[in-house]
Amino acid sequence: MKNNNFATISDAYQLVSGAKIKGKTQDEIFELGTYDALKRGYTLYPLEHGVKYDDFSVIVSEKELKNNFLIEGAKANAAIAA
Repeated sequence: MKNNNFATISDAYQLVSGAKIKGKTQDEIFELGTYDALKRGYTLYPLEHGVKYDDFSVIVSEKELKNNFLIEGAKANAAIAA
């Protein structure tokens, strides 16, 4: 996917479940899961060719998401408008 479809994460309100997340330096795409209060982070699932892999996930903090990841533009705009 091109970087044009992704925007920086500036607010936690953009982090909605199901949003597409991409690393700033990697081409790998993830789907954002729910926030886990016990682990203090969001669950990221790998996404390849539109298929979400539930058998592997990563927990990432909100601060790390803001600093190292981009969010899909359409989801970011929809979250801000809501």
